[in-house]
Amino acid sequence: MRQAKNSSGSALQAGHVSRAALHSHPISRSFALPNNPASSSELPLAGLRVLELAAVLAGPQVGQFLAELGAEVIKIEPPAGDVTRSWKTAAEPAGTDVSAYFACANWGKQSVVVDLRTAVGLATVHRLAAQADIVLASYKPGDAEKLQVDYATLRQQNPRLIYGQITGYGPQEPRAGYDAVVQAEAGFMHLNGEPGQPPLKMPVALMDLLAAHQLKEGLLTALYRRERTGQGTLVQVSLWEAGLASLANQGSTYLVTGHDPQPLGSAHPSIVPYGTVYQGADGVRLILAVGSDRQFQDLCASLERPEWATDARFAANGARVQHRLELELLLAARIGEVSGAALLAALERRGVPAGAVRTVGEALRQPAAAAMLLPPTPAFPHQGLRTVAFRSPDWPVAEALGAPPTLGDHAATLGDA
Repeated sequence: MRQAKNSSGSALQAGHVSRAALHSHPISRSFALPNNPASSSELPLAGLRVLELAAVLAGPQVGQFLAELGAEVIKIEPPAGDVTRSWKTAAEPAGTDVSAYFACANWGKQSVVVDLRTAVGLATVHRLAAQADIVLASYKPGDAEKLQVDYATLRQQNPRLIYGQITGYGPQEPRAGYDAVVQAEAGFMHLNGEPGQPPLKMPVALMDLLAAHQLKEGLLTALYRRERTGQGTLVQVSLWEAGLASLANQGSTYLVTGHDPQPLGSAHPSIVPYGTVYQGADGVRLILAVGSDRQFQDLCASLERPEWATDARFAANGARVQHRLELELLLAARIGEVSGAALLAALERRGVPAGAVRTVGEALRQPAAAAMLLPPTPAFPHQGLRTVAFRSPDWPVAEALGAPPTLGDHAATLGDA
């Protein structure tokens, strides 16, 4: 998350109303756009109104999540747009303002360009906030107050407003939050590497995604509370605390034992064999996730090495942890002699947890991935990735969403509403 520059571009640069229609027409009570597939009345959050003042990944991920569940989401952008519009790989065309990065978190939204440094721009956001159920913001602490779009200001006209605030280190810490920095500071990079090798950053903005999940949970809690009390609230999430909360067994190991967990590559600190990558004779890379002694016995049988299951060094998981290196060397040598594909099939028949190491493209081409893909649109002829990964028999899944919008794409429609 690039918090210091958020949806504002900088602390005091938050875009301008680029369409005269925005201030020449009153804003209607409903700011839903016509023909938005995500606004189906059957979706669980249909009728919920969201104003997104957030940029980059954490806040926009929450915005798309709500859109997939039926909410109407207006994304307020500065004149230059969300900075991720310009974050392109070498394979992307230079002329588009919808980069692959921007597209990962902005389906189903309406883009409006607003300059919060102008009276008309500020008035526009205030009018929209007065109609909203939820505001998403990711300003550096203090900036929302300077811009007059903080919770205390916006709730004056809308006591039912729920305001989701994402910061780097909490509302009292003015330091901006950057995902890679928080990955390093929260211990993740230290753990994510091979022994004796430099620490590694995760290949996705993990702290942003963890903070997004925390904010979703906080917002849903606030919506439940509002049903009982009629009152909105402020929900605050930081990348730092979201990261610490996700240290899970690694953090608990330190708190319980005083031992500072060390990098093990893909291996697990307390289960063996679990996570180490092996390669079969056919070049297929695979991992094992053997969590019980019975599964280890079935693994040995599949490898035609039943004697390993009765070897005192390996018969129980505790012993396997103590003799990790010996076992992994034996496994690597034996798996290297057999077909990886055939071994995976044999392990599946026996119920031993194992899987092939796939590329991103291979994973997304799997039949089992189809339900997580959004269909292309005429405006954006590429598939998208859903953020909602749960299902219920009592409500449908949004079959399609509006394409990730071009900058300011919906300002005129909003003004005419």
